[in-house]
Amino acid sequence: AERTGIDALRRTTRDEPDYDVLMRGRLALLDEHQLTMSTIADVIATLAPMEGARAFLDALRDRTQVIILSDTFEQFGAPLMRQLGMPTLLCHQLLVDGDRIVDYQLRMADQKRHAVEAFRSLNYRVVAAGDSYNDAAMLGAAHAGFWFHAPEAIQTQFRQFPATDTYDELLAAITAAL
Repeated sequence: AERTGIDALRRTTRDEPDYDVLMRGRLALLDEHQLTMSTIADVIATLAPMEGARAFLDALRDRTQVIILSDTFEQFGAPLMRQLGMPTLLCHQLLVDGDRIVDYQLRMADQKRHAVEAFRSLNYRVVAAGDSYNDAAMLGAAHAGFWFHAPEAIQTQFRQFPATDTYDELLAAITAAL
């Protein structure tokens, strides 16, 4: 959003609980402003993970296996995963025709919750963290779930999940729940 000057691209799942509404709006904006996959890839290549994210994941991986369940897309997530030590990322896929993003393909509807339920059915203990409306079902399906840097409105709506604001707090909460 900053690089393009298109303020509407700032809207995320922290603002919009309906993922399809969010994505249809984004696709329309990309089409309207003729933003291509290569342009977006160039921007993504300049991004870095949040400060402390790699150290947090490394500390967590010292304690347990880590899988990231995300509503991002393979094309967007791969560059950041390399910077984070290549954790397993389960996410969706963009459909690209030439250099134009024409649609998106969900892995499956509500994939985060389904993934947690599948891990639980395999007798894994699942502890989850999230920051968006689309994470609430996943947190509810896990043995333990925590908010991390979630907006106040989300924390208020889903008070059953403890809120954390720093990587140290989240690491302590997850470690205690393992």
